[in-house]
Amino acid sequence: MTTTQAVEGNAAHENTGAARTVFLLAHTGRPAAIRSAERVVQGLLRSGIGVRVLAEEAADLPLPPSVERVESEQCAAEGCELLVVLGGDGTLLRGADFARTSGVPMLGVNLGRVGFLAEAERDDLDKVVDRVVTRAYEVEERMTIDVLVRNNGNVVHTDWALNEASVEKAARERMLEVVTEVDGRPVSRFGGDGVVCATPTGSTAYAFSAGGPVVWPEVEALLMVPISAHALFAKPLITSPRSVLAVEVQPKTPHGVLWCDGRRTVELPAGARVEVRRGAVPVRLARLHHASFTDRLVAKFALPVAGWRGAPH
Repeated sequence: MTTTQAVEGNAAHENTGAARTVFLLAHTGRPAAIRSAERVVQGLLRSGIGVRVLAEEAADLPLPPSVERVESEQCAAEGCELLVVLGGDGTLLRGADFARTSGVPMLGVNLGRVGFLAEAERDDLDKVVDRVVTRAYEVEERMTIDVLVRNNGNVVHTDWALNEASVEKAARERMLEVVTEVDGRPVSRFGGDGVVCATPTGSTAYAFSAGGPVVWPEVEALLMVPISAHALFAKPLITSPRSVLAVEVQPKTPHGVLWCDGRRTVELPAGARVEVRRGAVPVRLARLHHASFTDRLVAKFALPVAGWRGAPH
């Protein structure tokens, strides 16, 4: 689901004289990110906006003493007006952890390759700073998923994801045997590399690579996409956002692994059951552009559209 709210510099977002602070997260392993971070910090400080960074990243960034350092905890962004992330998809997903916990909107600047979650590119840094200073951006909510793992009937792990939760084989030479389920009813049993359960936001990530459909972000749905399945019926499924998806690792199969957004992992013993449902807490994304998702899709994947003439007027 995508819910958009304008945040021009007036009305509800005017701060009653309180200090404004932006939380900055960067991929400090990239020289381009370090240079970009320095540029953003200088621009914000010149405009009287405070900057907060993680203490673990501060040593790698050329920062003035006025920049606030905090420990890397999920609540690190609380009290900030915005979370600005400089990096690729992995850094943006890392930022989503802080954004979800704090409810702070996340504005991504892509320093990687595709960067579907990003709103700006590295050449737009000055524009990004200007929009942050003037609060000239909109905020939309993106649906998440909550993930629960059961073993012998007991809940042994809980997690969440913005893009996807994937159940995968742990050993390359062995298939993972699973049964998929939707709303308490079995759908198909097959062996393969695993299953991706994704949100519309995640439809352009792992689910896309596994052969799933591209789903527009404003569509409320859940996706279930088999990975290299050896079965006659192992097609991608799109279900209601109210559905509960489940993947059961069969008892006589090698153990698997659960990955959430490709960042957090837990081992799945034979017989484990993974349940996926709509997340209780969305992630808020700051948007600078009104471009349609269609245009974003074409631009990010460099799709050929030459010859298009448009609808007749």
